[in-house]
Amino acid sequence: MSLQRVTTHKELPKSADFRAWINVAMIVANYQFASEVLIRIVDDEESQSLNGQYRGKDYATNVLSFPSELPHEIAAAMTRAPLGDIIICAPVVMAEAKEQEKSLQSHWAHLTIHGVLHLLGYDHIDDDEAEQMEALEVQAMALLGYSNPYTCDAA
Repeated sequence: MSLQRVTTHKELPKSADFRAWINVAMIVANYQFASEVLIRIVDDEESQSLNGQYRGKDYATNVLSFPSELPHEIAAAMTRAPLGDIIICAPVVMAEAKEQEKSLQSHWAHLTIHGVLHLLGYDHIDDDEAEQMEALEVQAMALLGYSNPYTCDAA
């Protein structure tokens, strides 16, 4: 796992936290291949720019996922193939955690897991896909000792 930070803030998770969250997401998704994930922590401005460029949305968002476009044949031959990049906007995460009355650590965990599941091909465009993805997120959070992130008492 690679971690890039645009901002330094005492409330940002440690690299070991991100590794644990990535590993749990892969476990619940039954993904068994050694992979690399790059996580980049950004500010509002960069998040808004990327969200506009790649999703056509003119606002900062909490998490963006960019799956690797490496051809399968090449990835399969690598010891640790790149799974993709996850961009997380620290100010949005912090504001959402406060607004939703969630612990900051659990919200970071949830959004990291959410991003990894997107890299693994899960989505929430239609109800069936959303239900499947949310169930995996809830399972991963429970394995980490966190509450269901989709309920009001998620702390």
